[in-house]
Amino acid sequence: MTGLQRAPRTQRTARARRQARPVRLGPRSLAALALVSLVGVVAFTWPFLAPPTSQLTAHAQDAPWLFAGLLVLLVAVVAATISESGLGPKAVAMLGVLAATGAALRPIGAGTAGIEPMFFLMVLSGRVLGPGFGFVLGSVTMFASALLTGGVGPWMPFQMLAMGWFTMGAGLLPGPDRLCGRVELLLLALYGFLAAFAYGTVMNLAGWPFMGTLASSIAFDPHAAVPANLARFVAYCLATSLGWDLGRAAVTVALTLLLGPALLRALRRATRRAAFETPVTFDAPAP
Repeated sequence: MTGLQRAPRTQRTARARRQARPVRLGPRSLAALALVSLVGVVAFTWPFLAPPTSQLTAHAQDAPWLFAGLLVLLVAVVAATISESGLGPKAVAMLGVLAATGAALRPIGAGTAGIEPMFFLMVLSGRVLGPGFGFVLGSVTMFASALLTGGVGPWMPFQMLAMGWFTMGAGLLPGPDRLCGRVELLLLALYGFLAAFAYGTVMNLAGWPFMGTLASSIAFDPHAAVPANLARFVAYCLATSLGWDLGRAAVTVALTLLLGPALLRALRRATRRAAFETPVTFDAPAP
């Protein structure tokens, strides 16, 4: 009898976890996200795409300001996602709390060996709340932290997009109905480790072409072939950001393993109690 009662409860728990996603990727928001991601990929990788005779390389110093227009597209994606999914006040409140917490965590270790505790919060939040909420949360958190730390500049749209990808990726991992317990925690730690390096590598692409020291063997050379510039970029990452990325990855793994179980339970409990997708109904007063 006990076994018969346990199965429905397990099914209800798995179903609740699958449905506890306040922001869903509908057709319009998915199309907007695909468009901004495509523009972002071009903005990040243009040094490898533009030929030596391209006007982009002739005006390389102006490119960061031109690519800052990516911020407008990011805002459009956030607005489309929120409007299409019918994001309620409870989900907006959770978005604000998590974004504020992430923005407050970022300055704690900024500038010290890549110690950035906000990354583990983004991994766990994206895991519980899904890819749609994850992209919105990552972008909004980076925007809020830039305002908090005074880090507003042409690099900010790139940071918002990269953090949106970072957080959304955690929501695209196999669902909690398939993985749970230690296996889920190890998967999140592994994802955080790899994604921390990926984030650093992607952000290197935003600043590497504008070093202004073409005599260096690791600087971007607009007249070199793609393989040569790729080798220069790898050398640039190894020489300038490997230690920083390693620190970020190590802190993300350590905090995920240490605080992950408690925070996952808290986020899932808060999401279930909030019942984001439950329609609000009003009963007629009793006679």
